[in-house]
Amino acid sequence: MTRKQANGLTAAQLDALCRRWPGVTRDTKWGVDMVLSVGGKMFAVMPSDGSEGGRLSFKVADERFLELTDQPGIIPAPYLARAHWISITEPQRFATAELTAFVLDAYVLIRAKLTKKLQAELGPLPTLKVDKK
Repeated sequence: MTRKQANGLTAAQLDALCRRWPGVTRDTKWGVDMVLSVGGKMFAVMPSDGSEGGRLSFKVADERFLELTDQPGIIPAPYLARAHWISITEPQRFATAELTAFVLDAYVLIRAKLTKKLQAELGPLPTLKVDKK
């Protein structure tokens, strides 16, 4: 029996995922956008009310920006593209596990830019559990 792969990521799922990570804060900006930050620096943004098709925006490594924005359903994030942020306009096209891995990568990238002292205070980096079924 094979399990159906879960797709997409809701604002509630994103909040529950990131809330467990050290130093993450949640704020609402620009009306309804849930903004997740670490050390006061944003790493992911998503409409908290599910509008805009559940668009999910986050920071990516500089070397992955062009590769990812060449894929269907992914565009350079408006206003943040120059900082190498992407926007997944159709999150249902992507596996939930893939989206959570992208968000964790964004968290790690932003956290790495914090002072060494603050990074040490936050403790070890979080990891994602891999389902082996």
